[in-house]
Amino acid sequence: MIDDRLPLVRSALFLPASNARAIEKAQRLAADLVILDLEDAVPAELKEEARVAAVAAAATDWTPLLAIRVNAPDRPEHAKDLAALAGVPADVIVVPKVERADDLAVVRKALGRPLLAMIETPKGLYAARDIAAEPGVVGLIAGSNDLAAELRLPPRQGREGLALALQMILLAARAAGGIALDGVWNRLDDADGFAEDCAQGRALGFEAKTLIHPNQIETCNRLFGPDTAELEDAQALIAAATGGAERFRGRMIEAMHVAQAHRTIARAR
Repeated sequence: MIDDRLPLVRSALFLPASNARAIEKAQRLAADLVILDLEDAVPAELKEEARVAAVAAAATDWTPLLAIRVNAPDRPEHAKDLAALAGVPADVIVVPKVERADDLAVVRKALGRPLLAMIETPKGLYAARDIAAEPGVVGLIAGSNDLAAELRLPPRQGREGLALALQMILLAARAAGGIALDGVWNRLDDADGFAEDCAQGRALGFEAKTLIHPNQIETCNRLFGPDTAELEDAQALIAAATGGAERFRGRMIEAMHVAQAHRTIARAR
């Protein structure tokens, strides 16, 4: 069963499952979703230790929603992850570098949990519509670092070269009725750049952003959640709506705007 909090997620923090201290702190963080990572953040010699730690962590109480990212379907560690995580009560499983919908059917059968698929390659982009529509998939994550590398974009540039890829991911997720999470921001000392990245991601339509450091949580939650003015406008719109097309504060509104206002209020809660 899908947790009804998942569509309201604003922040999703990656943590290496091999870092016991980080896991302990994460249970009290304000991130909406914590993703214990068995993949890129964990060196090869710590993979087994990370699996054991993730299983143990999933058995404890969490304030945020809890996800576990397994290794990619084409990696030798993938099958070991699925065997170790069978029956683990994580809220969601994150699958990286997905390029075929069939890859997810194997994970769903093995673990029986909701899935978030990461789109990180050109092949994944072209298959994104089928991936998002695969049973059990609740949304897509933009793997912007890998996408930038695969597309051979110049380093330390803006996201202009990723614009089409990000929109393809968002469109695929929305067509399947799922959520869409924006990619990470790497420059930890550039707080202004991170805030701009968040604002851009939300403007594109993403409801959440993946993070790599706890210091990014507060800014992410604030910028991906409605501000005071948005909330007041949503409440006033709902109160004023009487059905059909009508004028509200100088603009025309109808049923879809009322539904959007209700989503805004839900996110604020």
